[in-house]
Amino acid sequence: MKLAPLLAGAVSLVTLLGSPALAEIQERTIKFAAANSKGHPQVTGMERFAELVSQRSGGKITVKLFPGGTLGGDVQTLASVQGGTVEMSVMNAGILSGTVKEFGVVDLPFLFATPQEADAVMDGPIGTQLMERLPAQRLVGLGFWELGFRHLTNERRPVNTVEDVRGLKIRVVQSAVPVSTFNTLGANAVPLPYPELYSALETGTVDGQENPLANIVNAKFTEVQKYLTLTGHQYNPQIVIVSKAFWDRLDADEQALLQAAATEARDYQRQVSRDASDGFLAEIRKSGMEVVELSPEQLQGFRDAVEPVVAEFRDQIGAETVDAVMNQLKTLRGGQ
Repeated sequence: MKLAPLLAGAVSLVTLLGSPALAEIQERTIKFAAANSKGHPQVTGMERFAELVSQRSGGKITVKLFPGGTLGGDVQTLASVQGGTVEMSVMNAGILSGTVKEFGVVDLPFLFATPQEADAVMDGPIGTQLMERLPAQRLVGLGFWELGFRHLTNERRPVNTVEDVRGLKIRVVQSAVPVSTFNTLGANAVPLPYPELYSALETGTVDGQENPLANIVNAKFTEVQKYLTLTGHQYNPQIVIVSKAFWDRLDADEQALLQAAATEARDYQRQVSRDASDGFLAEIRKSGMEVVELSPEQLQGFRDAVEPVVAEFRDQIGAETVDAVMNQLKTLRGGQ
């Protein structure tokens, strides 16, 4: 086999993708919306994506960022992306479960033990299969970023056991599995759009909420919450989605450019998020919030309490999808 022509072809492809001036790149503006505010690792990833797209398109494609829920909450933004009035967003992958039921698998409580497990599942065939279901719903997936492990905060009392959760009004993501998870723990789960959460905490409409440390700091929940319990009850992969109506107007070079930028920004965003985690916890402690670190026995109590949620949703999500994730996790954990 003659390697020279093959190598020349590979170099030509790299040159084409790396030098958009050689491709038929058109002047475009992309509205990229998200719920979190500037300074959050999610938005840092968006900023990196915008930089990469500008560089690789020779400035022809402008990514205009709309963080902080300025274009609405996640559910509203999702509808806007489907309708084509917003070109892109990044949000909790589980929110898509109302559109593609199989995405509910990532909301199952205590599913992932480490971010690396989540990376292996979401970057592999399972994540690809989930994204392949999106075009039929007027969406295109460009990959999975991270939000991190979710923890519980509240204003009323320290939470050390499942019994301490009972009766608390807890805001949850607008997705069926989180609602069921906290109702199963004995809380009153209240699904609300994220941009409304601070006000709901401030006015006492809800007693508490559950989010990663980055959100607790970025949204200043430390101002309206007294207690944090490090439950780590759910890990949130974030999905980067594009309006299919917009995507279909792009040529192959433009699509490849956006995909490559999203993938490179993913790696950057994940690292930023993970590097910042310890700093966020230190900031929460400094704010005066009381931090409860659960013992293995206390954490097992939470795990045991929410086991029925997995059984409840297995068939609703799709047994094949749930089993595929569980089997891959078992393999990753050495068959244990």
